[in-house]
Amino acid sequence: MMAAVRYPFREARPSLARHIDIGVPLFSLLLAAVGVVMVYSATRGPATDLRPADDTFLKRHLVFAGVGVVAMALTALIGHRWARRLMVPAYLATLGLLLAVLSTGVEVKGSRARFDMGGFQMQPSEFGKVAVIVALAVILSSGDHVGVWRLLVAGATVAVPVVLIMAQPDLGTILVYGAIFSGMVLVAGVRGRHLAVLCLLLLTGTVAVLQSERLEKYQLERLLVFIDEDADTGARYNLEQAEVAIGNGGITGKGLFKGTQNVSDMVPEQQTDFIFTVIAEETGFVGSVVVLGLFGLLLARIWRIGRMADDRFGLLVTAGVFSMLLFQVFQSVGMSTGMMPITGIPLPLISYGGSSVVAVFLALGLVQSVHMRRHQGRDRGRF
Repeated sequence: MMAAVRYPFREARPSLARHIDIGVPLFSLLLAAVGVVMVYSATRGPATDLRPADDTFLKRHLVFAGVGVVAMALTALIGHRWARRLMVPAYLATLGLLLAVLSTGVEVKGSRARFDMGGFQMQPSEFGKVAVIVALAVILSSGDHVGVWRLLVAGATVAVPVVLIMAQPDLGTILVYGAIFSGMVLVAGVRGRHLAVLCLLLLTGTVAVLQSERLEKYQLERLLVFIDEDADTGARYNLEQAEVAIGNGGITGKGLFKGTQNVSDMVPEQQTDFIFTVIAEETGFVGSVVVLGLFGLLLARIWRIGRMADDRFGLLVTAGVFSMLLFQVFQSVGMSTGMMPITGIPLPLISYGGSSVVAVFLALGLVQSVHMRRHQGRDRGRF
């Protein structure tokens, strides 16, 4: 009798483990490993016999990566449908943190976006991306089609945190929220005329943000560099140094820890916004292609998992994570090469920054859960 009771429970866990998509943890861990090495290279300084390499950033980044891996595993184990049940408190907690950081957060370069927690910094807007993805997935999956009212509710759900982030201000993160919203409503099957109206509203909002007085001077200079090549500003210097670093790499790179621009600390924020310049200079075209290929493989796995999802909620969660990662990779690499405006967006899993790394791993845990539970049926995902 006891064996009959235990048997179903003991069989349930192995069956769930058999549906793990090995590509998601494999490619994400490889990218995180690249990030650890590149962050160390960008922050170690010119090591000598009298002055050893600085490993402060390396140790912190290893902690961030470790916490992120644990968060991914726990999220996949608990399940994305629990995230659906916790959507309302998670979203409200995000808004509360975004409000709190405006008054108690630390100010960095005119932006108040982070909490200082014993030497570590936490950025609520990074975790807010995951909360918004789950909230949008719940709203957009609650019916057979997305009508005007549901679309308005979804837009308001994104607009509230965006307004709070604008008060910091953090233009790059706002753009990521916009990419998440655009990708998810497109996958949700919004009608063409509604998409046209949304595009007009997004364009109007972008113009309003650029003309507002909320943006700091350096943020405007970063955008103007993309438009005016003759602009003589600090942002122009940053871009020129980034392009020199990428050009120095050539085909195979100058060698690990041997990048001229990197060792000389010529590229500002090279461990965060411009981490791709370190990759390109030290590993060259070959290394850059390998890293971008890993991102491509990870995105392909997410796309495949979305197509295999057995409910709209799981599909939309994967669509949100896919849109977030795709935009951040495209924008981060693009601004380092001069193809996109400089907006200060980290390269996922590689750039230094605890909140970004943990939030991305958390989002990948949700994607993994969609794949692991794709055979459990639609009814289990409902309240």
